[in-house]
Amino acid sequence: MHLKKITFGLLGVIMLVLATATVVEKVFDTGFAGIHIYHSVPFVVLWGAIAISGLAYLFRKKTQKHLFTFLIHLSFIVILLGAFTTWLLGEQGTLHLSSGEKTSWFVNDDGEQREFPFEVSLNGFRVVYYEGTQTPQDYISKITLNCSSKTIQEEVAMNKIVRYMGYRFYQSGFDDDGQGIRLLVSHDPWGIGITYSGYAMLLLSMLLFLFGRQSNFRKLINSPLLRKTLLVVLLLFSMLTGVQAAPKPNVLPPKVAKQFADLHVLYNGRICPFQTLARDFTVKLYGKPTYNGYSAEQVLTGWMFYPTQWEKEAMIKIKGKSVCHLLDINGRYASLADFADRENRYKLENILQQLQRGETVADKQDFLQANEKVNIISILYSGRMLKLFPVKSGETINWYAPGDALPEDMPNDQWIFIRKSMDYVHEMVMAKDFANLSELLNKLCTYQQKEAGNILPSKAKFRAEKIYNQFDYTRHLAFLLLTVGLIAFVYSIRKLANQQLFRKSVVQLLNLLLVTVWLYLSVFIVLRGFIAGHFPVSNGFETMQFLAWSIMLLTLFLQKKFTPMLAFGSFMGGLALLVSTMGKSNPQITQLMPVLSSPLLSIHVVVIMVAYSLLAFIMLNGFTALILHYVSKNPAMQIRRLHVFSQIMLYPAIFFLATGIFVGAVWANISWGRYWGWDPKEVWALITLLVYSLALHTKSLRWFSRPLYFHWFSIVAFLTVLITYFGVNFILGGMHSYAG
Repeated sequence: MHLKKITFGLLGVIMLVLATATVVEKVFDTGFAGIHIYHSVPFVVLWGAIAISGLAYLFRKKTQKHLFTFLIHLSFIVILLGAFTTWLLGEQGTLHLSSGEKTSWFVNDDGEQREFPFEVSLNGFRVVYYEGTQTPQDYISKITLNCSSKTIQEEVAMNKIVRYMGYRFYQSGFDDDGQGIRLLVSHDPWGIGITYSGYAMLLLSMLLFLFGRQSNFRKLINSPLLRKTLLVVLLLFSMLTGVQAAPKPNVLPPKVAKQFADLHVLYNGRICPFQTLARDFTVKLYGKPTYNGYSAEQVLTGWMFYPTQWEKEAMIKIKGKSVCHLLDINGRYASLADFADRENRYKLENILQQLQRGETVADKQDFLQANEKVNIISILYSGRMLKLFPVKSGETINWYAPGDALPEDMPNDQWIFIRKSMDYVHEMVMAKDFANLSELLNKLCTYQQKEAGNILPSKAKFRAEKIYNQFDYTRHLAFLLLTVGLIAFVYSIRKLANQQLFRKSVVQLLNLLLVTVWLYLSVFIVLRGFIAGHFPVSNGFETMQFLAWSIMLLTLFLQKKFTPMLAFGSFMGGLALLVSTMGKSNPQITQLMPVLSSPLLSIHVVVIMVAYSLLAFIMLNGFTALILHYVSKNPAMQIRRLHVFSQIMLYPAIFFLATGIFVGAVWANISWGRYWGWDPKEVWALITLLVYSLALHTKSLRWFSRPLYFHWFSIVAFLTVLITYFGVNFILGGMHSYAG
């Protein structure tokens, strides 16, 4: 009994220390938290104590008789042993090399010089760009490693480590002149091997446990409480939208505007359709991809060719009452003309000067966003936005806009074509000579193919992006799913309380809705990934979209065993979609940062999102059980059934979470030279894992065998998931923070 109290008591202390450390890091800084908590001797002793007491408790409970359960716990002890070995014997530091320079030492994290048993020299460094752009794809350093016995030449790149005589070299940075580099150096000959052995043992033991015949998980699946399938109802949902009529400014005919959409443009660090730029321009100003019945291409070209009319158009979305008051507008939209007073002075000028002086200004972000929208229009007017003209320069291709400074050695005819093309286009638009305009746009397409044909997106990718740009229904789907899910959830509670079943046709309709949404999201995600060239889980929007997709898929599978999942899935899927649109409804597709160009990133995020989805379902099960407890006359059977189903989901949820955490650790080790850095999101993911793991120890912590206690726990424990994802992103910060 005392050993159990010590073990679980130490686990509670660990979780409290970890949570406190993330707050300390926010209040002070990362270095302070590292020195006084994460890398301190008491912190290491605390982990050692829990490992020793935990191992003793395993043998005291004779857990070794249940081999797979024993191996799972032993895996964590091996991982801790590897971490301790790294802390005790491992060393990290930095190495700066200039071209041609040789050195045999590096500076460790404590600022001390350490000798290599060999010499290192830099032979060259280069930045590899995505084709036809100035967006870095990789950083590559060529180094020579020389010892008395042999000399080898290697390349260090992002996600490509060089290993030599127990040392590992990682690409870290480079000098502005490109003649020097910074490498991370790691010397950990034993710790990594032990830790990786623990990871492998954990993965294998979890799989064996899930599929083992005698496991508690298999017993739960075969529980007689789940043999009766419950049904859920789908009620009708309706949404009315309206658009106020307004005087329409001049625009290009749809057919002509469509020709502009087919042009290539360098935008946001990649080559994409003109349509993408037009869409982002319209969304940035108006908040939606179309305006007053006009396509995005018509809006952008309208601003280009009919500026005096569009400057009077109230289409610039304004946030904040202070900005509206200063601009003297009623409602949420302003025209460009509203930003100037009667003396033609910029109304935001005084506010911007106050901000530049460092003064405190109420609604600061609202003013900055309004000013940003004006700047976007200014960039368009300056002729620097439309980088339509690729120009070969040796082996590279640079893209220019008509207003950019052009190379002095450019051939005269090419110089005239770039400088004057848009002037000719403007003249033809004014004369409504759309036949010759069409011919000129075709010439521009031909020019782009000639100058940059090899690096332009394929026709399939180009068409895919134009199709993708039509996907703008995520917010509508979010409200639809939320409304349906909420009504179905309330209705299902009523039916469960009365132990009534629902009509089969109604359940089929709900299934049809979820399948339709899942297919829509599948196409959306596939298109975005195909266009970007990587699995789309690199920012908050993409991960929440994938979370919604995962929830839909899990719902369709789990509802076969437990039909109330249909209501839960609809509500949680809608919530995930709504959260994804809080920053930007459909943020720009970007090239991956070099460090993110790893398949381990996709695996890490996918597995974590599946875990969060399952934990969300468990939380909703808890809410359902508690409501039934208070409104139903005889809820015991239903509450036990919910308890069993939550326990079934808990096992794979924890195993997925553990796998995701450790895949992320391997990725971090490959990219940054350390598999655990005590980043706030790493810490809170670990806290989440530890908290939910408590509920698996039903024999040691018998409270979790009580259905009502478990359901209360599932609701409170979900706060750790919310902190891990949202709290870290929006409050605590860190390397993993990508809020918005």
